[in-house]
Amino acid sequence: MSENNSDEAVAAVRAFNRFYTRKLGVLDQQLMKSPFSLSEARVLYELAYREDLSAKEIGAELGLDAGYLSRIVQNFDENGLLTRKPLPADRRQFRLALTAKGRQTFAQLERSMQDDIGAMLAALPRGGSQKLVGAMAEIERLLGESGAAAPAILRTHRPGDMGWVVQSHGAFYASEYGFDSSFEALVAEIAAKFLTSFDASRERCWIAEQGGVQVGSVFVVKHSDDVAKLRLLLVDPAGRGQRLGQRLVAECVAFARATGYRRMTLWTQSILVAARKIYQDAGFKLVATEPHRSFGQSLVGETWEREL
Repeated sequence: MSENNSDEAVAAVRAFNRFYTRKLGVLDQQLMKSPFSLSEARVLYELAYREDLSAKEIGAELGLDAGYLSRIVQNFDENGLLTRKPLPADRRQFRLALTAKGRQTFAQLERSMQDDIGAMLAALPRGGSQKLVGAMAEIERLLGESGAAAPAILRTHRPGDMGWVVQSHGAFYASEYGFDSSFEALVAEIAAKFLTSFDASRERCWIAEQGGVQVGSVFVVKHSDDVAKLRLLLVDPAGRGQRLGQRLVAECVAFARATGYRRMTLWTQSILVAARKIYQDAGFKLVATEPHRSFGQSLVGETWEREL
């Protein structure tokens, strides 16, 4: 590339950065018309979606100056958004956690951002959102470490995803566990109900996508006003090796907590050893078992729960 072309490329990248930050409102004093700056919103996000974090860990993760982060934490503390507990090993460091008010505040910010970005994508021409997401994935891949393939991204569902969820569950469970077509029918029923009665404020589907291809899914649905239900966790063999199952379940737990549920439940089978380990590591406890004959197999159903 000539020096002139290189200068043109640099100028193009800088122009794109200005356009993109302006488009998403990053340069506004408040993010997405909220009372929070971008950095404050990022700290809220880390506290909502990860547990047992110290200020030092958040600063390292987000690349924030220690003094600036300290002011953010102090402001959140004064406004009742978080609690600070000294670490036993180093009382100069604090373990941070959102209060109920903090989780409610984050949930409102999350819904606002979801709505605003959703409206932006909805205004694109047909197929535009898929092209946009694909372009973002390509940018992430090219600018990632050593040009390695970008890790799977987690996104909410869009048209066509439910067909993939049903087909993937049916094929995978038939191949791995000998389930018959009645299991695929159950997945189709769950997916159809999710779409027809979808409550965006308290329900969510995440699709894991890598290189523009779906490689995982999970759902949070409303079981009752206080109880959320985790459903249809699946990681395709092509997506294994990057702890996708753990990421998907962590998203579910954080979302359920942030949207006001008090408990989370799920139903699985004793033969699903890898999934059971993920649930156990995420804080779920086995509360009931029941032998049953379903999907052409003799199984032991298990109910797992965790408090939020």
